[in-house]
Amino acid sequence: MRFQVLDIIPHLKNPVTGEIVSTADRLNQVVETARRAEDLGYDSFSVGERHAGEFISSSPTTVLAAIAAVSTRIRLQSGVTVLSVLDPVRVAEDYATIDQLSRGRLELVIGKGNEVLQYPLFGLDLADQWELLAEKYALLRRLWTEENLTWSGRFRTALTEPTTTTPRPFSGAPRVWHGSATSLASAALAAQWGDPLFTANAIQPRENYKLLIDHYREEYDRHGHDPRHQYLGSGSGAGGVFIADTTQEAKRQFGPVYEALTTGRNVPGNNSPYRDIDHAVADGPALVGSPEQVIDKILSYHALYGHDLQSISLPTTLPFAQQLEILERFALEVIPAVRAAAPTTLWADGDPYASRPESAGSTEADAAARVTADHNHHRSSYVRTH
Repeated sequence: MRFQVLDIIPHLKNPVTGEIVSTADRLNQVVETARRAEDLGYDSFSVGERHAGEFISSSPTTVLAAIAAVSTRIRLQSGVTVLSVLDPVRVAEDYATIDQLSRGRLELVIGKGNEVLQYPLFGLDLADQWELLAEKYALLRRLWTEENLTWSGRFRTALTEPTTTTPRPFSGAPRVWHGSATSLASAALAAQWGDPLFTANAIQPRENYKLLIDHYREEYDRHGHDPRHQYLGSGSGAGGVFIADTTQEAKRQFGPVYEALTTGRNVPGNNSPYRDIDHAVADGPALVGSPEQVIDKILSYHALYGHDLQSISLPTTLPFAQQLEILERFALEVIPAVRAAAPTTLWADGDPYASRPESAGSTEADAAARVTADHNHHRSSYVRTH
């Protein structure tokens, strides 16, 4: 299995202490987390996009460009690019620029977004969200693969003059994943194009997401795409990962924060049914507990979903040093066991995108060795300086 760190950049007070970092500090934490994730051997780092609510991720391209400047290996993803509300020409330009800056490490994750307030903000009708997504994605694909393009559609001014967006992508069009949370539509669109699917796995029971995944696989086969490239990603709930020596200790430490954030959120249609920490750990996708508990939960979802890429999110209202400690502990105590139990060809032999970045494409054994080497290096540096 491969591992992604996702930050949709919520900017919230810690509901227990009332503390909140400045906007500048929060954004810089995202960049530093990505740099540290690369050191620890994570495979990708994803930045979300929101244009409403308590988030500061309205410009994910800017943040990804900053990450590209301080990293050399880790893949850069979006989570998700809200393509339904954006201009595909600008998306093609902005993300191709990041692809060039990172020397081919970009992979896009697109979707219609799960924040309904974004549509009136951009002067769009929510009722058109799926048609907007389908039309804009078809145009984006052509912009990245064709030059001197002319085009006309329903939702955007026609390209009547031959159009070539610049810069061009680093080495052919980046791979595009499709984010899926509540509807069969995104799963069907991914299957139509033969693209990988990223299931949110956040606020619904796992059986609901399994329906989306099964529909995706059925449609993928029906369209005749190569099954070797049918990759699947999975999220891990809205609460964030939290690891302690025992599951009871993890629930004791993180439970008050999780429950205050969860019960304080009231967005109709987007509320978690896992309102208390015991329910979240027992039945929800939250990765909270001992390393063994977290390993078992990921593998239990893998047994149902068969996913190749596991996404985690840090509990960003906690002190930043504690977040980095969780990031490292997950890398050292969880990732090696899951990699061994759930191998994948994603970004390895058999994946046509494996060698796209100049410095990526390592095997899972390489990644595991790198995590150990990085840990030993940081531990040795600590001993020398303390």
